[in-house]
Amino acid sequence: MSFLSLQGVTKRFGSVLALDDVVLTAPQGSRTAIVGPSGSGKSTLLRLLAGFDAPDTGRISLDGEVLADGPAAVPAHRRGIGLVAQEGALFPHLSVAENIGFGLPRGTAGRDARIRSLAGMVELDEDLLRRRPDALSGGQQQRVALARALARQPRLMLLDEPFSALDTGLRASTRKAVSALLDKAGVTTILVTHDQAEAMSFADQVAVMRNGRLLQVGPPRELYLQPSDETVASFLGPAIFLAAQMQGGFAECALGHVPVGGHPAGTRVRIMLRPEQISFVPVCGAAEGIGYAKVIATEFAGSDCLMQVQIEGRAGTDAVSVAIRTSPSHMVPPGSWLKLAVVGTAHVIEASAASEAYVD
Repeated sequence: MSFLSLQGVTKRFGSVLALDDVVLTAPQGSRTAIVGPSGSGKSTLLRLLAGFDAPDTGRISLDGEVLADGPAAVPAHRRGIGLVAQEGALFPHLSVAENIGFGLPRGTAGRDARIRSLAGMVELDEDLLRRRPDALSGGQQQRVALARALARQPRLMLLDEPFSALDTGLRASTRKAVSALLDKAGVTTILVTHDQAEAMSFADQVAVMRNGRLLQVGPPRELYLQPSDETVASFLGPAIFLAAQMQGGFAECALGHVPVGGHPAGTRVRIMLRPEQISFVPVCGAAEGIGYAKVIATEFAGSDCLMQVQIEGRAGTDAVSVAIRTSPSHMVPPGSWLKLAVVGTAHVIEASAASEAYVD
């Protein structure tokens, strides 16, 4: 039985369908990341889980308890759910210790010790407990918000883009620390984010949303390498899509014979590759034939650079332009020629009826 379960959850705001028949489950102690563009329904789903809104239809259950069955819902304060907002939402007039202990009734036995324990759990020095939030760094403020959310030992933790206000280096280290902490505490967690890399590095399972629907749910590696369609593929990172035709376990395309499986010979398919799957070797002068390409543009981006290359099409077909990733030390200038090769296997995005000839 799943610890968290959403079945057929729908929510409208006037004529706008914010959530459309959402189905999602999460095991106890797991971390789920919900990703999608702005307006996809991520925040609405989080509000329904927190109890700030109720669904129009559908059921939400947590650890066997029904939290919402259509509009009939358990109030937020009775759900045992913690929430860390985008910028911490700390009380500026309270000290760090008072913020952490806000949800613990005064006079509770061992309250001060509990606050110190929570501070230590999120790796905050006791010297910081007397400070006000404005005297802390962004990362420290998020740790205070997390300690406050953990104070009442929630059954479920909701993270609403909690790292987006931090700079790149601090965001990565804070995310790693929070992930380790939640693992140690065994708290089931739902992260809402628009950052695909953040979702895939943080979560056990990723759910991609668009227009109020979950397009695909699964392990991060599966969604990245085996997306259900081009929408999911493109949202999770740069992707190369090529028309091809199956020939004995290979997809015959502009890059030559690329390993694929599961489709009969002659089937017309559309395959997906990630840019990092394309390796290359520079060649002298112009080169013609399958797998050769000309560099038409480059984009320097530090350790992860892009080269836009053009692959000549087969007889009667147009040239194909794709982007490949490389390090700055391997970049070559526009006008150079490359011999391309594919690392690993391609993923079939769609397939159609068998065809007599390859079409690009």
